[in-house]
Amino acid sequence: MKAFGARLEEAMSTHGPLCAGIDPHRGLVESWGLTYDLAGLERFALTCVEAFAGRVAVVKPQSAFFEVFGSRGVAVLERVLRELGEAGTLTILDAKRGDIGSTMTAYAEAFLGKDAVAPPDALTVSPFLGYESLRPAIDLAQQTGRGLFVLALTSNPEGRGVQHAVRDGESVAASVVRGAAGDNASARARGELGSIGLVIGATVGSAVDDLGLDLVGAATPVLAPGVGAQGGTPESLEATFGAARHQVLASSSREILAAGPEPARLAAQAVRVAESLPRR
Repeated sequence: MKAFGARLEEAMSTHGPLCAGIDPHRGLVESWGLTYDLAGLERFALTCVEAFAGRVAVVKPQSAFFEVFGSRGVAVLERVLRELGEAGTLTILDAKRGDIGSTMTAYAEAFLGKDAVAPPDALTVSPFLGYESLRPAIDLAQQTGRGLFVLALTSNPEGRGVQHAVRDGESVAASVVRGAAGDNASARARGELGSIGLVIGATVGSAVDDLGLDLVGAATPVLAPGVGAQGGTPESLEATFGAARHQVLASSSREILAAGPEPARLAAQAVRVAESLPRR
């Protein structure tokens, strides 16, 4: 399989740099006139598949909103991932896994391994047990042609106290970027995006510059949640990411999902948002 970073560049070039979220939380499900139960979850999620498949670069289901329904909810999530994959649409599973040793290895195998039931193209992970704690997932993703998006700068107020903290002259966020840069070195040498990406909120303001994060040098794709309902705009993405803007995959959920439940309206809204974002 071609490396995830290369596949992501192709998808962004074809469809625009949009990642459409599938977030079936109670409020959204009920706003579509659906019951908040397994049947409503399935209808919501599969409507999103119908609307987004083949129309956007990437789709990002949020695992927690499926897990809340237990094994039957996870089965719906697996169906979503399979059907999007069959349609040729890239997927990022937003699960934010992070642990150490054998546990991290098990997480990696569950989502990225050759025997994974419905592996996404990429997985979000948390590095706050130390970047190298992710090594089992990093190595397996690279072996299988899949990717990771590592939390670096999140937009929640609590994140700043950890991510901006400085040790030996380097912020925690900068240490995460440095780790990703090392794992993307071979892709960078080829002039390509690497497969180890970062999660940096679209609404973090000047933090990328303030912390001296060299995203261009890291050759890392950036998943930027918060576009639309949370206040991120195409203009603020330019200001936040500067020269790295064209590495950014803008993530939008509520702004798009509010157009449901009709698949045609949902698809049209996703395309409108994608077209508002500057292409590479």
